[in-house]
Amino acid sequence: MPSPFVEELQRLLTQRHMSWRRLADLISYHPSWLSKVRHGAPPSASLVRRCDEALEAGGKLIALAAVKSAQRPAQLPTPLAGFVGREADRRRIREVLTQAATAHSTPVVSIDGPPGVGKTALALRCADDIIRSEPDAFPDGQLYADLKGYSKTGLSALPGEILEEFLTSLGVPVHDIPAKTERREKLYRSLLSSRRVIVVLDNVASSEQVEPLLPGAAGCAVVLTSRRRLGGLAMRVGVERILLRHLSQQESVEVLSSVIGSVRTTAEADAVTALTELCGRLPLALRIAADRVAAHPHHPIGELVDELAAERHRLDGLAVHDSVTVRSAFEWSYCDLKPEEARTFRFLSLHPGPHASVAATAALIGKPVLKTQQLLQRLHEVHLLEGVSFSRYRFHDLLRLYAAERLASDEEEKDRTAAVGRLADWYLHSSLAGVRTLAPFRHNILDFRQSAGRVTPLRFEDDEAALQWFDTEAANFAQVIRLAMDHGFRDTAWKLAVSLYDYFCLLRKPGSIWLGIMKVALEAARASGDRFAEGWLQTGTAEGYRWQRQYKRAQQHFERSLSVWRQVQNRHGQAWTLGGMGFLAADQSDWDEAHARAQEARSLFAGLDDHDGSASVLLTLADSYHGWHDDDQALHTLGKALDIFEEIRNYDGQGRALTKMAGIHTAQGRHEAALACLERALETLRAAGAHGGEADCLYRRGHALESLGQESRAIASWKAALSLYEELADGRVAELRSRIARARRCPGTRVAGNCRCGPRPAAPPDPFPTARR
Repeated sequence: MPSPFVEELQRLLTQRHMSWRRLADLISYHPSWLSKVRHGAPPSASLVRRCDEALEAGGKLIALAAVKSAQRPAQLPTPLAGFVGREADRRRIREVLTQAATAHSTPVVSIDGPPGVGKTALALRCADDIIRSEPDAFPDGQLYADLKGYSKTGLSALPGEILEEFLTSLGVPVHDIPAKTERREKLYRSLLSSRRVIVVLDNVASSEQVEPLLPGAAGCAVVLTSRRRLGGLAMRVGVERILLRHLSQQESVEVLSSVIGSVRTTAEADAVTALTELCGRLPLALRIAADRVAAHPHHPIGELVDELAAERHRLDGLAVHDSVTVRSAFEWSYCDLKPEEARTFRFLSLHPGPHASVAATAALIGKPVLKTQQLLQRLHEVHLLEGVSFSRYRFHDLLRLYAAERLASDEEEKDRTAAVGRLADWYLHSSLAGVRTLAPFRHNILDFRQSAGRVTPLRFEDDEAALQWFDTEAANFAQVIRLAMDHGFRDTAWKLAVSLYDYFCLLRKPGSIWLGIMKVALEAARASGDRFAEGWLQTGTAEGYRWQRQYKRAQQHFERSLSVWRQVQNRHGQAWTLGGMGFLAADQSDWDEAHARAQEARSLFAGLDDHDGSASVLLTLADSYHGWHDDDQALHTLGKALDIFEEIRNYDGQGRALTKMAGIHTAQGRHEAALACLERALETLRAAGAHGGEADCLYRRGHALESLGQESRAIASWKAALSLYEELADGRVAELRSRIARARRCPGTRVAGNCRCGPRPAAPPDPFPTARR
């Protein structure tokens, strides 16, 4: 094999289209002597110097001449024993790296992800797999370096230091290694120009740190790992990025099983599943937990599960005395943050929901939105936060616990409390802005104070933007209310709950989320002794139970609400509670009670000049007339309600009125008239974004179409309704699935008739009247 000096000399001659004889003339050496050097004779210092000058090699040839023989380094550490999972990533990395022999440039694979996710383990496993299964892929060896981008000392390795180690491994005597990093870089690339070596660069701090360590020609391949996305590197060289997240549930169990054995994981399957979740399916945490279980073979796994269940001590439990702990792995990344970034990381742990928006975080940390966005992007780049849809961010579970630890130790209680106050205020006033956009016709029942400049709430251009915000934040509301209450902001807590009524009870059918919100808010109202608040919250709770068809409990809460309103002499509260009691009576076909309550409410609404309330109770009066078989009066009453809803531009109310008209036409056998009303209702309900009303309307539309002999369109309408009911966790999902299956089995049979499957179900009941404040 030619020496590194001869290899580089030949490369330079080829590059310049120069023959060896021509070189001999330039350096005044006899061609026969150059021929001897070409075939293995050691060159003299004078010949080397003249060749370097003639070919303008900048000292490369002088340095390479010092390398007496090409050494084959084998520096890869032993890969992690029992490595499992990441099969798709392993296949992709192998595919990229094994193309090195035929590629036009050096293949580079960059593995990035949060601390403890297994980046180094994956890189070493893939490199080892290739070396063992395809020894000819990189016959000239393996180079490895830990660049110490994140470590106890906080000091990253310098490129020049790593180059010195690599050059020594490649056969360059220490005293012949150039002093300057630039010259070391050139020599390193010259040595690798005719070799096929795999280079693993672990724990990279930045693109600038790693670029001098990349080979300059095809034949070699590079795998690097980092806790941040190396965007700068990707802009300058071709990089295959592999982003690692936590493991799947199955992979997590396999990690535990690889250490403690399949017998125990099978025998204690429930405890193993719980353990994987407590470890956040993070490989480092899983291996530490597995080591602890293996160290005590006679103790049940459930003991460790119980220990880790306490959030305050979970990171303490994910540690062993002679290994990197989860906390220390997180700390290395945290210590690399700038002060503002670290502060944002700490305070974001206060946000109690599954994800946080940029605007909510801005309120929490008391910074402008643009500045906050930059801070969050930085935390995302170093994988201390995960990005989710709609420009939101979230913590890994264990990182949230670490951030909360830092918050408790590094921030004063008064600052933590103030941050919660800003966050709760932002949610309250953003919710109010959303309600004003969705329902400008609504009477303002509460005297909300302004945000006093502490926060900048959102403003919404249209209904669609407001609905999208409510939908995206739905999972956060209950936890923000609880957070506000726990930190003493009781008024903000219950007011936020009340402000959400229109979204949950008007447009999205109230379910368990709504009842959870009401429960926490009632605690806040009672703790502050606010009877006015309690009245509205009792009404809201009653509505939640009514939608779940728990009529007895709904009645109890309506009665409590009415008692409160009469004590505090609030006529508006009485009107809506009486209206709700009328809705409840209509749900149970108690037409006398429904009519009486609706009439009481109507009188109060008239005195309050509340047109929306008046129109809403007209729907209940129409239900009563229909129940008494006075359909003409029912349709007349619904027409009056529809006129009011159209005048105040309440699209949801229009849809409900039209749907009820369709119900009466259906009962009279006038299916075409019913279908026409339902088509109009669908338009208005979709304009309102009322998913519950839309689902009911689609359900009834399917019945009307089937009655008209249009079975395929009926099934399509029912399937659309089913999709919405499933989204809303509605109790009619099973009933509708059965109806669709029956229609498919027995096509062409009208609803009124029978088939081999038995009698067809009757038309769906009238959709429940939707109560409003």
